[in-house]
Amino acid sequence: MNIRLILTLAAMTAIFAGGAHAKPDEREKVEVLYETTLNLIRLLVEQGVIKQEVADEMIKKAELKARASLQQAQGNPQPAAGEPKKGEVRVPYIPEHVKKEIRDELRQEVVGQAKQERWGDVNAVPEWVNRFTMEGDIRLREQADFYANTNAPAANFQANGQNIDNTTEDSLHRERVRFRLGINANVTRGVDLGLRLTTGNINDPPLTGDVLGPPPISIGSPVSTLQTFGTFNSKFAIVVDQVYLKLKPLDWVTVSAGRIPNPFFVGTVGNIYTGTLRTGPHTVPTAGVVHTDLLWDVDLNFEGLAINLHPWLKEESRTVKPFLNAGVFPLQQINQSETVKAKDKWFFGAQAGLEWAPENTDTKFRLGAAYYDYRNINGVRNPNFGDTLFNQSAPLFRQKGNSLFNIDNDGDPTTNLWALAADYRLANVTMVADYSKFKPIHVIGTVDYVRNVGYDENKIFARSGQNIKPEIDAYQLRLTVGYPIIAERHQWQVFGFYRRSERDSMLDAFTDSNYLMGGTNHKGYTIQGLYGVAHNTWLGLRYMSYDQVSGLPLSIDSINLDLNARF
Repeated sequence: MNIRLILTLAAMTAIFAGGAHAKPDEREKVEVLYETTLNLIRLLVEQGVIKQEVADEMIKKAELKARASLQQAQGNPQPAAGEPKKGEVRVPYIPEHVKKEIRDELRQEVVGQAKQERWGDVNAVPEWVNRFTMEGDIRLREQADFYANTNAPAANFQANGQNIDNTTEDSLHRERVRFRLGINANVTRGVDLGLRLTTGNINDPPLTGDVLGPPPISIGSPVSTLQTFGTFNSKFAIVVDQVYLKLKPLDWVTVSAGRIPNPFFVGTVGNIYTGTLRTGPHTVPTAGVVHTDLLWDVDLNFEGLAINLHPWLKEESRTVKPFLNAGVFPLQQINQSETVKAKDKWFFGAQAGLEWAPENTDTKFRLGAAYYDYRNINGVRNPNFGDTLFNQSAPLFRQKGNSLFNIDNDGDPTTNLWALAADYRLANVTMVADYSKFKPIHVIGTVDYVRNVGYDENKIFARSGQNIKPEIDAYQLRLTVGYPIIAERHQWQVFGFYRRSERDSMLDAFTDSNYLMGGTNHKGYTIQGLYGVAHNTWLGLRYMSYDQVSGLPLSIDSINLDLNARF
């Protein structure tokens, strides 16, 4: 039954009543039903369910249909049970179960629509508003950095192309803030839109000279969203950190395109995932969720296309759940011409792994093996004096650590243009063991290892004229104890890790920006604690101590005190 059928029955009833001399009590019932139906139609019009002209047209069609039914009934009369008395006519009988069905379906239809459109709710909003969810967080940080007395002067590092401006003067206080606002929109079933705005100073000096031509163009840092106070009360910049579409054609297939969160499994602790296995459309990670940052900074996002396959993710009874991740990402688009011969830079990545939860062990293991390939990432020296053909083979962004060489060929030793000497094709293995016997307390161990299998001494010598011995391995060992998520007061988490990252073990541009000024070529340890002071509000205290692995001496200790809040 639906409203259109109800209108038809009501019109038939009205016509039967208008064209017959029924008994007074029966006629009264018919008129009550007719008036009730008309009142219901008026109510639907007033509530905006249907328009007045639609209601008029539906009643008109119902009356025509009812009259046709009546004429057909009069043309084929049924044998009478006796002649009616004067002033009396027999009205067609409607069974009680039909009446009940009409009432029940009418009630369900009206009540359902009333709930959906929130009739009578002064705070009611349009249905499309419910498709949006919003989340965000803020972090206030007090940071202190302490430099060893034995450090080499900054000028010595700069002479080798390393982006370092201070190695000797302690920074006893630096006040910083990070704010992120994420918006998730469900476009339709299986289609979601993600958007994240964040702080981030995009006006830092470019790190590759005038590679984009005069005047130099700054791209900002892809691995930091911190804004430092002390700008003479100038306003902060807000940038688009993520913007993407996520498609789920099947429950176990996710396709993301745009500026997307890290699509690879990165050893997330606890039962929350920020990489391949996460299920929610979150743009802001949950408090306390920290992944291994050996290869990727936690603030890094990828520009391109990624696919995640995770069959049986929601089947709790399965002990083994495989996954596969892959993506293709443009790093630097270059418009080639007669005066520009550098090639586009690309990044390709693929990762396979599994989650294993042995029965009766209170333990989950997650293992991922990945291969990451950077194409055209190395520099090319300009062949002739005064040439700028391969200037754009220098990277748009780098931190410090990787082997460099000068591709400039203008004869001026003060105008160096530094580019990468090595190729970077990385083999990476990440494993996490999560022991939860003492719930809600978890004990979590993480091992992460990477090796640059694309390093070739002969190619480096041919392009740079330097004989650079390979330093191509990196690893991180981590132990976490406490609540995997900090959401309420008195919840806590402590963790520590040791890491060693050799000079050309990975691309220095995208690894964490905290340890020894970011990049590669460092070794040391980190100790950190988190403590919940209120709902979704927590304190963090971190101590870091790192030394350079090879080359000029450099040692830095840092302390960070953070106040965080999330909604």
